[in-house]
Amino acid sequence: MKSIFSACLIFYISLGLSAQEAAPAEPAASPALESLAPENTVEAARLATIHYGTETEVAALIQVLKAEGSDYLDRELAALVENTRNQQILTGVFTFFGDRGVGGLENRAIRAIEERDDEANETILAAADYLGKVKAGGAVDVLMKLLDSRERRFMAIAFRALGRAGGGNQVDADDTAEYLIDYYTNRDPGDENRREIITALGAAGSRRAVSFLAEIAASGEERLALRIAALDALAKIGDPEGLDAVISSVSASDPNVRSSAVAALGPFAGEEVENAILEAFRDSYYRTRIAAAQASRERKLEKAIPYLRYRAERDDVPAVRDEAIRSLGAIGTGECLSVIEALFSERKNADRVRIVSAEMLMQNDPGAYLGRLIAELDEAKTKNQTALYNGFLKIAGEARTEKLEDTARRFLSSGGIIEKSYALDMAANNSLRALTEEVRALTTDKNQSLARKARRTLESLEAGTTPD
Repeated sequence: MKSIFSACLIFYISLGLSAQEAAPAEPAASPALESLAPENTVEAARLATIHYGTETEVAALIQVLKAEGSDYLDRELAALVENTRNQQILTGVFTFFGDRGVGGLENRAIRAIEERDDEANETILAAADYLGKVKAGGAVDVLMKLLDSRERRFMAIAFRALGRAGGGNQVDADDTAEYLIDYYTNRDPGDENRREIITALGAAGSRRAVSFLAEIAASGEERLALRIAALDALAKIGDPEGLDAVISSVSASDPNVRSSAVAALGPFAGEEVENAILEAFRDSYYRTRIAAAQASRERKLEKAIPYLRYRAERDDVPAVRDEAIRSLGAIGTGECLSVIEALFSERKNADRVRIVSAEMLMQNDPGAYLGRLIAELDEAKTKNQTALYNGFLKIAGEARTEKLEDTARRFLSSGGIIEKSYALDMAANNSLRALTEEVRALTTDKNQSLARKARRTLESLEAGTTPD
C-alpha cells in the first residue's frame, strides 16, 4: 500500500501538484508563491511542496527534479535544510546536491557532523558523503575528528570523504596522505577499512603516498582486493615512482590483478608502458583486453590501432568490442574512422555495435556523417527496430552541427514526445535560431515536462547561448 501511495505522489508532483493541492483544502499562499504568474502554477506548486510538504512529498519532488535534470529550486532546497533536522529531507537534499557536485551546503553538513549526537546516523553519512563529493577542503579537519572518534559506523564513508575533500589543494592532499598512512599503519582500522584508506589516498592525489601504495601493489602476499585498490590509487596519482609496481603487476598470476595493472598504465609514459599495453590485448581474460583498450584511448596510442581493429571486429565479448570502438574513435585517425564507418554501415551487426560506432563518428565529424546517421535512423524506424532507432535518435540529439536544422524542424512539427524532446536538444546545442517559432509553439504543450524544456530552450535561443 505504501509503495502505491509513493508512486501516486511522484505522479502528482511530476504534474506540478503537491499532496496539499490533491486534497480539497488549500494552504495559504506565501509571498513567493503569490508573485508567480498564473502560467507558472507548476513551479508554484513545487515551491509549496518545499515550504509546507512532508518528508515523503519533498523526497518525491527531488526524484522528479533528478529525472528532469532541473536545478532551479536549488536555493529553496538549501534554505530548507538549513533549519531542519528531518533525516529524510537532509539525506535527500545532501544526496541531490552531492551527486551533481553542487556546493552551498558545506556549513550545514559540517554542523551535522559536529552535532552528530542530535542527528540521525543516515544524516551524518549523507553529510560526510556530500562534503567529499564537493571536495570541501574546509571539512578536512572535521572529517579527521570524526575518524579520530573511532565510531565504526561512520568510518568507511568518512575515509572516502576525507580523500576527496583533501584532494582540493596540495597542502590538504599532503596532510591527508600522512594522516591516512598513519591510520592504516598504527591505528588498526580493521580489514574492512583498509581498502577504503587506500582508495582515499588515490583520491587525495599526494605523491607522499606513492611508495606506500607501490609496496602494497607489488606484494604477492597482500590481499588481492588491497593490491587492486593500490594499483587504482597509483593510476590516479600518476607519479612515475609508482610505475615499477604497476609494470610488475601486469604479469601477475591473478587475472584481476593483471587487468587492474593494465588499466593503471594509462597515465604513465615510455616504450615499456606501450609494449605492456599491446601485450595485454592477447590476454585471455576479457577485462584485461578492456583495460588495454581503455589505456590505448587515454594515450591515443596509434600503435594499438591494429589490435583495436581486430578486437572491434572479432572479439566474442560485446564489452570488449564496445571499448575497442570507443578507443578507435578517441584516436580518430583516418584509418580508425574507416573501420568505425564500416561497422556502423553493416546492418547485420548488433545494435550496440552500430550505436557505439555512430556515436564515435558523430563525435569526430558530425557534419560529414549526419546524413548517413539520419538515413539509418529512418531505416530503423521503418523496420520497427526500436532500440536501434532510440539509440540513433539520442546520438542525433547530442550532435553539434548546424546541419541538424531540417531534422529538428521535422521532429518539432510531426514527431512524438521523445522526438520533440531530442529536437529541442538539437536546437539548443546548435543555437538553431531559425527554429525559434517552432520551439515557442511547444512552450504551451499539454505535456508539462516538454513545455518546461521548450521554455528553457527558447530562453537560450533568444539569449544566443548554448549549454555547456
